[in-house]
Amino acid sequence: MSRASAFGEKVRQQLRLKGAPSSLVTRSLRGIDLAVTETRDDNPVPGPSGSLADEAYLVSLKLHNYPDCELWDHGKSVMKADVRAGTTYLYDLRSDPGYIIDKPFHSVQFYLPRSALDGLAKESHAPRVGDLDCQFGFGHDDKVMRHIGACLLEALARPGEANQLFIDHMMLAFAAHVAQAYGGLQSLAGPAHGGLAPWQVKRACERLDANLGGTLALQQIAAEFDLSVSHFSRAFRISTGLPPHQWLLRQRVKAAQQLMTVRDLPLSEIAISVGFANQSHFTKVFSAQVGASPAAWRREALGVSEGDI
Repeated sequence: MSRASAFGEKVRQQLRLKGAPSSLVTRSLRGIDLAVTETRDDNPVPGPSGSLADEAYLVSLKLHNYPDCELWDHGKSVMKADVRAGTTYLYDLRSDPGYIIDKPFHSVQFYLPRSALDGLAKESHAPRVGDLDCQFGFGHDDKVMRHIGACLLEALARPGEANQLFIDHMMLAFAAHVAQAYGGLQSLAGPAHGGLAPWQVKRACERLDANLGGTLALQQIAAEFDLSVSHFSRAFRISTGLPPHQWLLRQRVKAAQQLMTVRDLPLSEIAISVGFANQSHFTKVFSAQVGASPAAWRREALGVSEGDI
């Protein structure tokens, strides 16, 4: 069973979902798993939620109102609260928090091990993060979490279209934000000390270019230069002007444009050959970057009319 499937199964059991939810996992912090999953049930089986006790935090972005929610902590009912869509809740899983399931729910759940916070502090040369500010039953109006959640929702809906570099990038941004906003971690960005050395840029770009499918993890590339993932990502962006996952998408589009000058190659085959999950994903990314659909760009590049291809 994959790490994503394993996490999804734990959440399925906790919420008694009919099937395991879609989940994404990254291991971009010193080999520590960070995970995100979308949980939704429009007709749940009433009853208490199951246990998810762990040395970790659960950060939950609520997408559905859940009025009069009965919250449990350490196995006891402690309070009721009105949960509003768009708010973010932090739960310390050491206290085995839970709630009574008695109405439809929809959330994006982030799994953040305590060891990941130690890794972030070490990478940024900052003091160790203590406990996060988990105010039980209190929802935060967190615009950053709403943005990260919206980006990852699309990836969770179509996991085959999300490259691993994008997942690593977004999950690292999530962990850094939570550590800073709720744990007092000093800014990971710090003063910019410059980008990668020219030979490092060349090597990193070669590695990314050779893996247009995006299955290569940021941690693997960063390790080749003995850099942390966060340091490598910042330095790469300084050197190239783009974060790694955006640079990869640009290379995919460039490779597709070269292939599209061959009249007889179907766009669906081109999409797959340059690393896109399908033609729909290819069209979306290509149109956003180029300002025209692949078909329209190809007709103009070949100087033909619509019916000639």
